[in-house]
Amino acid sequence: MLKRILATTAVLGLCALPLAAQGHQAAAGNEMTITGAVVDLNCHTTNGASGAAHKACAQACAKAGVPLGILSSDGTIYLPVSAKPGDPQNSKLEQYAESKVKVTGTHRMVSGLHTIEIKTVSPAT
Repeated sequence: MLKRILATTAVLGLCALPLAAQGHQAAAGNEMTITGAVVDLNCHTTNGASGAAHKACAQACAKAGVPLGILSSDGTIYLPVSAKPGDPQNSKLEQYAESKVKVTGTHRMVSGLHTIEIKTVSPAT
């Protein structure tokens, strides 16, 4: 009985090795430039708050850790991400809260979510 349990455990352990070896792999992406408004994702998605009157709230929320996103003119929301663990992106966008920006970076579509790894950000003209 003990030999059977040990053999089964060994087989299961060998089957799990390829899964453990996979680790984190970045999904392929494409370089792109988007122009859109920096929005507080919580207020924008729950009650539609946006615009100049919402700027102070959006900045306060961003400093508290609420993620900022980029709302493009076609209505797509892009979530800024980083390939580096523990690298928050709000600091790149806080000063532009509720303003239009031009962002260049790597776009990825992951699980139905548009993400962008920001390389440059500047005010839109």
